[in-house]
Amino acid sequence: MKKIKEVIVVEGKDDTKRILRAVDADTIETRGSAIPDETMALIKKLAKTRGVIVFTDPDFSGEKIRKTIAAEVPNVKHAFITKKQGAPKRSEGSLGVEHASVESIKDALHRVYTEDQSAEELISREELMTDGLMGNPQSKQRRQQLGELLHIGYVNGKQLQHRLRMFGITHTQFVDAVKKIDKDGKND
Repeated sequence: MKKIKEVIVVEGKDDTKRILRAVDADTIETRGSAIPDETMALIKKLAKTRGVIVFTDPDFSGEKIRKTIAAEVPNVKHAFITKKQGAPKRSEGSLGVEHASVESIKDALHRVYTEDQSAEELISREELMTDGLMGNPQSKQRRQQLGELLHIGYVNGKQLQHRLRMFGITHTQFVDAVKKIDKDGKND
């Protein structure tokens, strides 16, 4: 079993249990989107000594936790699963890391991103609109597909350009992903 050096930040104990089935790691649980001050202080300390990977649910609360930690902890790393990977097997339960397969978790941890605050904007707002990722009835669905293809999670139109820059997505990676979305859409 692969040992992860960094501490993985998850939302709850069920997420920890699922992570530990996939890898040998230490976790911190936020226990919700309102991160207590003492938990944030611990995350900051661990980020300096071991590094931290944020691995939250692919939903609104998970994204809120991710943004809160990223604002407080420079160079935090991010791992993402898709909504499909985090969907419960039965209709009961909510979306979450605790429902992801061991393989999905390993893959997400293999594709960890570090934010690059100094990166320049490579994809313009106009290009996002031209490619149907903003201002289009299918934009939300296209952004979901883009997030899955690039392994950067889902964001709304206002945050997409920032997320692409933040994770250093190159123009070539972006164009290739949009082409795949367009090709898959024609095959439906």
